[in-house]
This record gives sequence, C-alpha cells and structure tokens, in this order.
Amino acid sequence: MKLTTKGRYAVMAMADLAVHQNGKPVSLTDISLRQNISLSYLEQLFSKLKNENLVKSVRGSLGGYILEKSPKDIRISNIIFAVDEQVKTLNCKKDSKKGCHGKTVKCITHNLWDDLEKHINNFFENVSLNDLVKQKSLEKNK
Repeated sequence: MKLTTKGRYAVMAMADLAVHQNGKPVSLTDISLRQNISLSYLEQLFSKLKNENLVKSVRGSLGGYILEKSPKDIRISNIIFAVDEQVKTLNCKKDSKKGCHGKTVKCITHNLWDDLEKHINNFFENVSLNDLVKQKSLEKNK
C-alpha cells in the first residue's frame, strides 16, 4: 500500500492548523516547527490545499493560513486527494483490459487488494478533520 509523506504531512498540517487557528491565521513557520515538516514542503502542500478551497491565505505581518471550511466539513479524504495523493493497493490499473500481469486475467488476489483499497478510502471519507482534532484533545486530557 502506498500513502506517501505528501498525504500524511498534509493531514498533520491541517490538524495543526485546526487546533491552533483560534480565529487567527497560523503561519507555516509555526506549523513547520511544531510538526517537524520542512517549510518549503509545507508551502507546496498548502498551495494545493488552497487550490482545492480547503485553506485560505491571509497576507500581512500577522498573516498565515486559516481553514476555508469548518473542520467538521473537511474529510481526511479531501485533504489526501487535494495534494494529489491516492491510496493504492494494486500495482495494476483497475480498468485495464490487460489484467494484472499484462495478460487478459486479473491476478488471483486482485479482488482482495481492491476491496482493501475501498475500505481504506471509505475510512478516510468517514473521518473529518474535527474527529481527528477531538480525538487528540481527548488523549491530551487523560
């Protein structure tokens, strides 16, 4: 299964933003320091997140980023797909007529991995950014 740092870091950064924005923009430098993600990498990710209307940039000395929507309305899947990430459990192309090995049939485990991919994507679709932030808050208060 492939989920690269792009997807993981985007989710981490968005969760950090949700926790720390408190009505004010959050700088990427602050997120970078708290999450140990390079600033240049965050800039690339936030450019994509902004293009998908998940975040909004605020200019000025107190500028930074704020969430474009409520954390309840942002699904983890929205974040992952915004940064061009895909959860992929198969090496073959699902709709290819050549099958998994370049032949005309799918490999013996094709449906297993395809079902797993559907479960993972469904899981990300059913978890909101708010769920993630609430979960972290509950752990912190224990």
